[in-house]
Amino acid sequence: MQVTADQHLLKDLNRMAIVRQLSAWPGQSRAGLAEVLQLTKSTVSGLVKELIAEGWLLEREVVATGELGRRPTPLFVDPGRLVLLGAELSADGVSVVATSLTGDVLARARSPLEADLAPEPALRRTAKLLQQVHARLDVPGQRVIGIGVGLPGAVDEARGHLHFAHNLGWHDLAVGPQLTEHLRGTALQAAPLFVQNEADVAALGELEFGLDSAPDPLIYLSLGLGVGAGVVVEDRLLTGARGLAGEVGHMTLAIDGPRCSCGRRGCAEALIGLRALHGQSADAVATAGRYLGMLLSNLASAYDPGRIVLGGPAIERGASFLDPALRTLDQFAAAAGVAPPAVTLSRFGADAVPVGAAALARYRLTRPLITARRLAAAA
Repeated sequence: MQVTADQHLLKDLNRMAIVRQLSAWPGQSRAGLAEVLQLTKSTVSGLVKELIAEGWLLEREVVATGELGRRPTPLFVDPGRLVLLGAELSADGVSVVATSLTGDVLARARSPLEADLAPEPALRRTAKLLQQVHARLDVPGQRVIGIGVGLPGAVDEARGHLHFAHNLGWHDLAVGPQLTEHLRGTALQAAPLFVQNEADVAALGELEFGLDSAPDPLIYLSLGLGVGAGVVVEDRLLTGARGLAGEVGHMTLAIDGPRCSCGRRGCAEALIGLRALHGQSADAVATAGRYLGMLLSNLASAYDPGRIVLGGPAIERGASFLDPALRTLDQFAAAAGVAPPAVTLSRFGADAVPVGAAALARYRLTRPLITARRLAAAA
């Protein structure tokens, strides 16, 4: 009997629904999964058997309690056999990590980039670093199922195309196709590759690998040379019509303020990015912090987020930068008569983007319908 494309998609949807359910609520039984996902027990049993054989899931022995009857066998996402690779490409260099399906870092490597390095050799170096990290995996049978890449600029993910990365001096670059070509003929050539903005992937890291259920909407604010935001609403990454959503570093916070890398004046990046903080006095850092608070307030007004997560090297300035920001956010919220959103720091620290890039691969692989619709829209 011929199986149609729709049947393949339906099966994949059900398989990945099981994986996502066990990611959020580990330890459920086959019968429990059938009930919550509204599938037949035989369908769940067949899919679980496949997922265990492929390395997605594992089952654990039930601890004897002395009670009569057969207890359901708990199921979990397997952290050992399937691997994700994530890369961050920034003005500081390339960082690559290998993670488990549950976000544990298994290996990492970093390579600096020369300030004037052209895109082609930089992407070639990224491909080599991905191969080096893959070679460090020391568990027999481990298999890379996806690769994610985070870039400091606006990205059309469906085409793997970088619109611009001002701090790299790159424009209109087919990053995805070029990296795929550099990996051709290697052990990684069969792994699907996904490319997205660095703040977007860091937001997905908080969503996919968070220790608790992600609040909604979730915003990740990246504070480095550039300033960007990744926004997740109802489990969907908000990227915009052209992949330009989240470029909050180019929101104007001060008319006739300092010139930004984009050519305009008074952008958030020019006021709170690393260049604005470098070598500044305590008063200047506090002023930058207040501008950060203004940006946080604007994001709170625009998205009403359940949580804003801060990450990036600028947060290493600590309390002298962050305390004025939080006070300003509280003052704006009090003036409007609303509660400010929760603001936390990324749990992944300096690895937020490469781990998030690995999470991008898991996000796309476990949501086949969303991915299929994006690819169809780009066709």
